[in-house]
Amino acid sequence: MDSFASFFQGQQSSRNSWSYESLKNFRQISPVVQNHLKLVYLSLSCALISASLGAYLHILMNIGGLLTTFASVGCILWLSMTPAFEEKKKVGLLMASALLQGASIGPLIQVAVDIDSSLIISAFVGTAIAFACFSGAAMLARRREYLYLGGFLSSGISLLFWLSFASSIFGGYAAVFKFELYFGLLVFLGYMVVDTQEIIEKAHLGDLDYVNHSLTLFTNLVAVFVRVLIIMLKNASEKEEKKRKKRS
Repeated sequence: MDSFASFFQGQQSSRNSWSYESLKNFRQISPVVQNHLKLVYLSLSCALISASLGAYLHILMNIGGLLTTFASVGCILWLSMTPAFEEKKKVGLLMASALLQGASIGPLIQVAVDIDSSLIISAFVGTAIAFACFSGAAMLARRREYLYLGGFLSSGISLLFWLSFASSIFGGYAAVFKFELYFGLLVFLGYMVVDTQEIIEKAHLGDLDYVNHSLTLFTNLVAVFVRVLIIMLKNASEKEEKKRKKRS
């Protein structure tokens, strides 16, 4: 009981000490790690631009599909096996993987364009805000504070995999699809926090491979964006269906 009381007292004291000054306190992150994070987020921004180009190429030439998905996975595996000192090669593979991944989600983007192109901007802005909030929270928190969540999130990914596998065999149900959609969104939002703290911790221990780290965050961003966009498309189609019923 004493341990629980001390835990809640610590949580209360941390809330009381929260202020604008605490938002500017990055002293726990060394200058080397801060510079590393700048490279990570710069590479992430370039990867997002490359993914946008890939989605645009799909709209123009209809290139997205299984082939681009497998090619993207191949680039990721190649990148993960490339040593850190081959920096230019790793950056090229990151951009190629992002381009192919953008093309792979191109069909979903095309559907959104046909229904309401503003949904794409709304989904991207929502994803960017969520990423900024969750990643910022991970930076401001104490070191390794959220790393324990990694085990729960891994279990969540496993659950999503088996649900998807069962749905493909026994047939999908609307309730299962909805659960996968929202639960998967929560899982990848959690990974934004955990992966950010893990990147910081690895950098403190000397792992400064910013390309691999930006790939991790890029994967999280794409996973969240896809789910947010699907939710928005689903809500838009339901609203349209209700309007049709009222008219009839």
